Amino acid sequence: MMIRLRDVHLTVPATAGPVPILRGIDLDVARGETIGLLGPSGSGKTSLLMLLAGLERASSGAIAVAGQDLAPLDEDARAKFRLANLGIVFQAFHLIPSMTALQNVAVPLELAGRRDANAVAAAALERVGLAHRLTHLPSQLSGGEQQRVALARAFAPRPRLLLADEPTGNLDNETGQKVMDLLFALCAARGATLLLITHDPALAARCDRIVTLRQGVIAA
Repeated sequence: MMIRLRDVHLTVPATAGPVPILRGIDLDVARGETIGLLGPSGSGKTSLLMLLAGLERASSGAIAVAGQDLAPLDEDARAKFRLANLGIVFQAFHLIPSMTALQNVAVPLELAGRRDANAVAAAALERVGLAHRLTHLPSQLSGGEQQRVALARAFAPRPRLLLADEPTGNLDNETGQKVMDLLFALCAARGATLLLITHDPALAARCDRIVTLRQGVIAA
């Protein structure tokens, strides 16, 4: 099992009192499965992704990803866990403006201590059709090219699990379609598990299964 959630709650403090974001999530995702996560804004989709990535801590409940219980891990251990197991793609591309495409993709590889970081990064960029853009800065790339760099960066370390949060939200329809075709192809080629947050039912329907969140719970 790649993801196993049991009675997961997330409550955040606020001036008017605690606000429940997730209210008892139970979810199993098999290795290699693709999940489309649907739900209106404010339903808790991104919060769930943050918990799975170890970027937030649950208020209660059990979270295991790739067989690892996240609860006992401190921040350093969680960062190492992400480097070893996860790829994350956001709606905003989150590329480092002062770094070239090659350097951006090499960052997680270098953090993992890979001596072949540049070679692996170059191969990843070639795989997404950007072999001719290695030395370009993000400001010199189109939106679609920047998201392909972000995909290359996420897949270069060969993650077991890819978390994607509205990855086409900043792209036009045609470019977004091409990026999603590439994302699904990369997942299939690597056997990676995918959790895809989207507002688009047609895009979610490309996944093996759809999970819908409403007001912090999984809809029946």
